[in-house]
Amino acid sequence: MSTPKPISPFRLCSLLRLQKDPNLALHLFQNPDPQSPKPQKPFRYTLRCYDLIIAKLGRAKMFQQMDQILTQLNQESRFSPTEIIFCNVISFYGRARLPHRALQVFDQIPSFRCRRTVKSYNSLLDALLKCGEIDKIREFFENVENYATPDACTYNILINACCSYGCLDDAWKVFDEMCDRGVRPNVVTFGTLIYGLCVNSRLEEALKLKEDMMRFYGVKPNRLLYTSLIRGLCRTRELNLAFRLKEEMEINKIKPDSAVYNTFISALFKIGKKEEAFRVLEEMRESGCKPDTVTYNSMLHGFCREKDFEAAYKVLDQMVKEGCKPDIISYNVIIGGLCKEGKCEEANDLFEDLPLRGCAPDVVSYRTIFDGFCDQKRFKEATLILDEMIFKGFSPSSASFHKLVDGLCLERNMELLWKVLASIGNAKVIDVDTWKLVISIASKEEMLSNASALVDTLLVA
Repeated sequence: MSTPKPISPFRLCSLLRLQKDPNLALHLFQNPDPQSPKPQKPFRYTLRCYDLIIAKLGRAKMFQQMDQILTQLNQESRFSPTEIIFCNVISFYGRARLPHRALQVFDQIPSFRCRRTVKSYNSLLDALLKCGEIDKIREFFENVENYATPDACTYNILINACCSYGCLDDAWKVFDEMCDRGVRPNVVTFGTLIYGLCVNSRLEEALKLKEDMMRFYGVKPNRLLYTSLIRGLCRTRELNLAFRLKEEMEINKIKPDSAVYNTFISALFKIGKKEEAFRVLEEMRESGCKPDTVTYNSMLHGFCREKDFEAAYKVLDQMVKEGCKPDIISYNVIIGGLCKEGKCEEANDLFEDLPLRGCAPDVVSYRTIFDGFCDQKRFKEATLILDEMIFKGFSPSSASFHKLVDGLCLERNMELLWKVLASIGNAKVIDVDTWKLVISIASKEEMLSNASALVDTLLVA
């Protein structure tokens, strides 16, 4: 029998690239030649092998195993790792909300015989932003000269951080510093500023900035920038101006996508212009842009707002017919609309039908139907929903739970009240407000005889 041919580093890269399971990929990396005789010398991994396995482990949040591979990489003497590997690792820790690990990796880069540049610095800033570490971002930027020369990407991250936390004046200061340092702003810079202005309803400034970026900086707006402006204008019901921007997009050969069409459809339904919304929907289809779940959910919101539940159910049927599966938001919109109209029985039928429709109810579904029954003073049904909600690991809002307890107290239904309090106690979701409510109930003169039993029920739970 011939001896199996040893696997080559190139072949290992191909196998790692094809392997979807990170655990199997790790086993393959650690045992590249399981069927060959015991090797006389260590396997000669390439940098690409390391890059592939680190990326797979990082995406799978297998950080302990990823650290072991990094330690092995640090012991390689045949080559030095490239900075992009560490940029990716820092990004993985940022997505996992582990800022201290991202900082550690950034500090360790020189120990791998790799020079830090603005790329890894920007990766760290972005990771810190994802983790909400604004003070750390400020601290690092104040000492930026110790690490790298900031580029447009650096300033874009800083501007994004300021806009994300509503600090628009600080964002403008960063923009001014960017220009003072001779770093040319790009479409991402202006898009981020315009998005921040639109979110904060400073639309006149946003529109002026769009004109200035073209006139003074020669930067043309892209689809994302137009989308931010259109959403801001639709939010303030400036639809005529929003439609003019859409025309401008098309003149500039920028094709509107589903986000633009969905914004218009939602805005038109909100102001009761259904016919115009359907015209936009038809234009959307004709342009080759297929309606998605967000499109149909906007229509469902509109019909439920008008109490036209028959039309809402037809939209659900149309979604299924067109291969666009309704999501839990689709059903929650209808359940919420029915409950607001006091149609709890119909809402409950749809709620119970969700598993058959291939959609599991979420915390919003449970809270909505629970609130509906409480508003209708159907406390027995509300209690059944409460038990199921707790069993699924969900809990009602404090205000809704108080509504149920208040209702049971007014009805003097102490038996059901005890059961409700025991359920909520067993679920370990009793908050301070609930305790205050229970004490106020127990302290009422006509209920003092049951007060100790009530408190014991909660303490034992």
